[in-house]
Amino acid sequence: MASVQRLNHAVLWVRDARISAEFYCNVLGFEVVTDLGPGQAMFLRASGSGNHHDLGIFSRGATATVPARGSLGLYHLAWQVDTIDELVEIQEVLRAHNAIVGASDHGMSKSLYAVDPDGIEFEVAWMVPRANWEGDRTVALDLGAEVRRWSGVATAAEATQRL
Repeated sequence: MASVQRLNHAVLWVRDARISAEFYCNVLGFEVVTDLGPGQAMFLRASGSGNHHDLGIFSRGATATVPARGSLGLYHLAWQVDTIDELVEIQEVLRAHNAIVGASDHGMSKSLYAVDPDGIEFEVAWMVPRANWEGDRTVALDLGAEVRRWSGVATAAEATQRL
């Protein structure tokens, strides 16, 4: 049976594609690949991605509404960083944009939750090396403690050597 391998890209309806593109570029380091013009759509690529685009954003106008939290539909997208130190850097940028809405330790990942200018929630996560996964859980993230434990670790081999 055929199966998918990974998410190639996501597409969001937003009030203003240019405002959203500026946010995602400034906060998460995306770059604009295609700009279809004012009031239309933009395609963004994550740094180091091999995809044509990772995020498509389509303008719907200033009066477009966001579904109520908890209603049916997409809850959030999760973007991944390579190191815990990068997660700290992104946390500071998200704070500067007043975008953070939560932070969780899931055992296998350390995650920040934030909202874009339209209130669309997303996650930025650092994946713990697989050999060190601590089961599925959701507890408050103590990012300072995790940095002390994992700073400079980017691979499972480095993590194993540290323990």
